[in-house]
This record gives sequence, structure tokens and C-alpha cells, in this order.
Amino acid sequence: MSNIEKLLEQNKVWAESMTERDPEFFKRLSDQQNPDFLWIGCSDSRVPANQIIDLPPGEVFVHRNVANLIHYNDMNALSVIQYAVDVLKVEHIMIVGHYGCGGVRASITGGDNGMVDYWLHTLRELYNLHYDELKDLPLDEQVDRMCELNVRSQVQNLARTKILQRAWERGQKLEVHGWVYGLSDGRVNNLDCTISNLSQVPQLYRVDRIEPLPQQD
Repeated sequence: MSNIEKLLEQNKVWAESMTERDPEFFKRLSDQQNPDFLWIGCSDSRVPANQIIDLPPGEVFVHRNVANLIHYNDMNALSVIQYAVDVLKVEHIMIVGHYGCGGVRASITGGDNGMVDYWLHTLRELYNLHYDELKDLPLDEQVDRMCELNVRSQVQNLARTKILQRAWERGQKLEVHGWVYGLSDGRVNNLDCTISNLSQVPQLYRVDRIEPLPQQD
């Protein structure tokens, strides 16, 4: 049996076992999805969203990419976010990095990694911004610290999008949280960087800013 045939057989066994335990499971799942959560995480295969927070299918809307980045020109991510916010009306968005992230490590160590280097460019700039505070740490600690800094940065990036700000303007309940998952213990570290309303967005990035900011002397 080939690897693909094995996967198909496993799917058959899984579907049958789910139906045996709950005959209405797939009917409920096919009728409608109504999740309260959007998970924006890393593509790493060791970080499965539903399993980490112990929720069944249909409870978490998921978008994943290398190093859990929010780029303002990424139509894929922005489309997912807009659908989750405007249509599904999720109440919580979790941006979830993980310690030991390979994308973060690549942004620190350099080298020629192909196309992914373009994707990681903003992460490399973030590392450069914090270089003085990180340079004397062992590499593994630099990576883990950068995983946290990256999540905090992506929470800020997401809050600066018009998608979220328009939702807050119309009074929609919506919070953005920053988490980092530990591969070694399965625990989520809440970075306590939640943004839940427009007033927490710097004035420069707000959609309701009318007057230009005063020039600095």
C-alpha cells in the first residue's frame, strides 16, 4: 500500500468511526460553520490549531503561512481575515507563533533559502531593529525571543488593517491575541499583547485620522 493509499484508508476509518460515535456529526458540520475563532499560525506541521486548543472541526477558522506573518499585500491572508471578520463574525483572532520556528531562524542566520527569503524580509528587518538587545544571546535564545517579538509585531500589523478597524468602528466585538506555542511541552504562552478596540491603534495608522500629525522639530 502506497503512502497516499494509506492516507485514504485512514480517512475512511476515521469517517466511519466519527459517524459511529455521532451519526449527526457530518450533517451538522456540512450545514454551516460558525466559529468564534480565527487562528493565524505557522505552516509547521507540528503546530495543529484544533488539537492544541482541543476544539473539534468547525470551531476554528485557520490560516497558516511560514512564520505566521501578516503582509499588507498578501491577498490570501487578507481575504481570509476579511471573511472571518465580516462574514463569520469571529470574536477572537489568535496570532500563534512557536518556539524554535525555522522561518525565524532563517531570518536570523541568513544564507540563500530561495523564495522564502523574500517572504521573510520584514522579519529580518525586525531582527535588525532589535539586534543590540539580542546579539549577545545564544542562537536558540535569539530565535525564541524573536518568535515572541514577531508575534507582537504581527498583532500590531493586523490591528492596523482597515478590516479590523472598520469592524471596531461599527461596534463589532473583536480581539486580537498574541500567543507562542512550545513544541517541547505543548503549552501556549500568552504574550498579553491583546488589542480589542480602535483606541489601542497608534493614531498614525487609524482609519479615522483626519488631521495630519504635527511635524517634529
